Amino acid sequence: MRPLMSLAVVAVLVAACGPAVPEGDQASGETGGRRYGVGTPASVAAVARVDRDIGADGVGLPPGRGTVVEGERVYQAQCANCHGAAAAGMGSAYPALAGREPREGFAFGADPRLVRTIGNYWSHATALVDYIRRAMPFLTPGSLSDNEVYAVSAYLLALNELLPMDGALDSAAVMAIRMPAADRFVRDDRRGGSEVK
Repeated sequence: MRPLMSLAVVAVLVAACGPAVPEGDQASGETGGRRYGVGTPASVAAVARVDRDIGADGVGLPPGRGTVVEGERVYQAQCANCHGAAAAGMGSAYPALAGREPREGFAFGADPRLVRTIGNYWSHATALVDYIRRAMPFLTPGSLSDNEVYAVSAYLLALNELLPMDGALDSAAVMAIRMPAADRFVRDDRRGGSEVK
């Protein structure tokens, strides 16, 4: 009797979800929301709201400007709970953001005690702006205005001695910053095939 009741429950749930493939989708083979009767197609405006990536070449940098002083205020309000008041980190889940040691060399593989910070490991300042803009703060990613993103980025770059404490950041200033680790990474130029090991 129990197996029969279970089958009846499954049949009711399947019927409630609607047809597996609505009329018109059989020939087109479309997948996504319409196939299962849920969701809506993404509009151009919806895609534009999440298409916010910034390339190493600066493509995608938004308009705006922020100072180190403004960035410290935003950092203390939005970032310090996880990364610490001085960006020194709070355990492995919330890494240190500030620090320039080692100042010479790039011995991260040889010395596991070295901490990878913005100042000694990141290759492009654009990557910092991109990451903060899309993924931070942790609980509300993407919630900072472009001016706040520039301000927090300016503050973090200043803590890493890459921008003066009275400095400001906008798209042109981001592109002018030369990160200490810029030449420490090797571009992956594999094309696929037999040369990929």
